[in-house]
Amino acid sequence: MPNANNAAQTQQTPHEVEPVAEDLGRRFRDAGFQLALVGGSVRDTLLGRLGHDLDFTTDARPEQVLKILRPWADAVWEVGIAFGTVGARKDEAGPAGRSFQIEITTYRSESYDRTSRKPEVSYGDSIEDDLVRRDFTVNAMAVALPGGAFIDPYGGRGDLAARTLRTPGTPEASFSDDPLRMLRAARFAAQLDFTVAPEVVAAMTEMADRIGIVSAERIRDELNKLILSDHPIKGLRLLVDTGLADRVLPELSALRLELDEHFRHKDVYEHSLTVLEQAIDLETDGPDLILRVAALLHDIGKPRTRRFEQDGRVSFHHHEMVGAKMTKTRMTQLKYPNDQIKDVSRLVELHLRFHGYGSGEWTDSAVRRYVRDAGPLLERLHKLTRSDCTTRNKRKAEALSRTYDGLEERIAELREKEELNAIRPDLDGNQIMAILAVPPGPAVGKAYQYLLELRLENGPLGEEAATEALRKWWSEQG
Repeated sequence: MPNANNAAQTQQTPHEVEPVAEDLGRRFRDAGFQLALVGGSVRDTLLGRLGHDLDFTTDARPEQVLKILRPWADAVWEVGIAFGTVGARKDEAGPAGRSFQIEITTYRSESYDRTSRKPEVSYGDSIEDDLVRRDFTVNAMAVALPGGAFIDPYGGRGDLAARTLRTPGTPEASFSDDPLRMLRAARFAAQLDFTVAPEVVAAMTEMADRIGIVSAERIRDELNKLILSDHPIKGLRLLVDTGLADRVLPELSALRLELDEHFRHKDVYEHSLTVLEQAIDLETDGPDLILRVAALLHDIGKPRTRRFEQDGRVSFHHHEMVGAKMTKTRMTQLKYPNDQIKDVSRLVELHLRFHGYGSGEWTDSAVRRYVRDAGPLLERLHKLTRSDCTTRNKRKAEALSRTYDGLEERIAELREKEELNAIRPDLDGNQIMAILAVPPGPAVGKAYQYLLELRLENGPLGEEAATEALRKWWSEQG
């Protein structure tokens, strides 16, 4: 219900509004319509971090919005027009001018029926009715344009100050209208470092099954935003605690209470969250979705491979291989792009490889194969492997770090000597066919693979030695 203390807040703008927004507001007013900056744009303005993405709401219908926008905007698109939304781009003049991405949505309400994945959209007539259908009170504030009158009928400003997520109406009604809002609660908790109100958590828990009508693509996009946020652990814990993870990422929930073979005082769930946190600390170029998802899922094969040994130990043999297959299956179901599925699954598969290194016993050949198998994922594999050390034993952690430092130094040395980033045989396919006097076909592929193995085992041979080795191998093939 509306907060009586906030229902008529129209005295002042919460923060100076961008001139481009004021200009657009005047154009709508002159055409006889209302326009207001709304939702996350107002929230972020109050938080002092308004970006270049501006969201507006209006009583104008989409066709009328297009008529106003087209002479003014630098680009207009109608991708969301069926849902009442028109998009545009407006570029400021001058060399230092910024470019604003704009979305204008007609006052509306939307809801799902029990069997549909698509919202049913109907238009509304007042901004208060539009705001009550929004997900959370901190996103249900508006700034009327032009002029900047502040509209806050549901107490969003107070919740923003308290860093609390509440719904404008009852959470049950909100989540029934759009079940994806349950995931958005976890995402906003992670992005903004907010606390979710108890009644919202209770509704998420009670209505978790309702997420089943939401499309895999929308779920994936919310999970990505959560995982890429500043505080993903906070959001992930909320998903697990409410049972939503059981529906959208059940492999994460399954990690709870599964003993880790190296650290018996920890369960794999807590270990995986710690690995994610440590991987984030190693990022150098901003949030890395591939690294973060791999860190979160790297041990999901453990529940399926757990064995209780006769000596009392718990083992998880080949959990990295099983986990890689499970990762591929889950990411495929969530409709991730094929290249992301391939990269994350490969990192999960390789995350234990380093533990065979011992204290540096690998031959140069083994180091070459490590680099070859990692390919373009090598730097991410470095970070994942280092993050996977969560022991509280300081001496053990330091020893593992020193050992991996040594491996990286050996890789750097071999890379300098041998062009390690592009490991190829000393002879290419054309040379192989000329030397062996054979046409293109399976024999050339086998010869190429033989020379590649020779290269991995011994390093660069040079063309002459490689030719001699190839002829000898060929003669042995009969």
